[in-house]
Amino acid sequence: MNDDSSLNGRTVLVTGATQGLGRALALDLAGEGATLLLHGRNPERLEQVLAEVRALGTEARGYLADLSDLARVRALARRITRAEPELNVLVHNAIARNDPQLRQLSAQGHELQLAVNHLAPWTLTRLLLPLLRVSAKRSGRASRVVNVASMGQAPLDLADPMMEHGYEGLEAYCRSKLALIMSTFDLGAELPAHEVTVNSLHPAHLMDTEGVRAFGLVPAVSVAEGVRPTVRLVTDPELAGVTGRYFDRFTEARAHDWAYDPTARARVAALTERLTAPFTAPLD
Repeated sequence: MNDDSSLNGRTVLVTGATQGLGRALALDLAGEGATLLLHGRNPERLEQVLAEVRALGTEARGYLADLSDLARVRALARRITRAEPELNVLVHNAIARNDPQLRQLSAQGHELQLAVNHLAPWTLTRLLLPLLRVSAKRSGRASRVVNVASMGQAPLDLADPMMEHGYEGLEAYCRSKLALIMSTFDLGAELPAHEVTVNSLHPAHLMDTEGVRAFGLVPAVSVAEGVRPTVRLVTDPELAGVTGRYFDRFTEARAHDWAYDPTARARVAALTERLTAPFTAPLD
């Protein structure tokens, strides 16, 4: 019987791995027998974390990409599928790095928080599903997708999803994270749990990260507080077959009420598919 808690021989991709929670996750997972695929958008920071992980005796490869551009997300997925024979775990940790008081747009003209925190993970997951599925069949264990969300959640204004009116950075962040949780529920319902599980979590409240400080908030806990709940979704054998859930740290929790409204879910899913459709066709 396979040990569902072991990462030995598994391949794990972590986005946003060059600082904050992503870097801490990479260092925590190092030495557990997995091959780590680390994503970043800053080449110097990416090389630094790769060096740190390799120094701990872990095989690691870096993937450079700006996730605010869905064309580059697609190119990233193509590079991974061509270079990697397996992918067993995908951790979506990257978040938009911008001045939260300034409304900014992605390469496709989408509000930046929504683009990086929701549309990019959705697109990357869709494109990597074939690799995740074949890896599950080879290993005899379901592949896992872990979406790092937040307890900060707010409904999208579907009449103004890009926040052209009354933009506020923290509100944009909270809207993007609820959309991410809603897509977690949708994918969890769609995908067979013996092939791929998809779960989301709030890792810790107000971790000491650049992102928290950028919003003018005072950090309350260290980044280390968010590592163990996130790693649990990657490794815990008790979560084998558990999918489409939202966790507040270690406990399954209820997300914002909007996430359970079938009409709202359908409308957000339709918006997501419309915005990402040019980039989610199967890779050649």
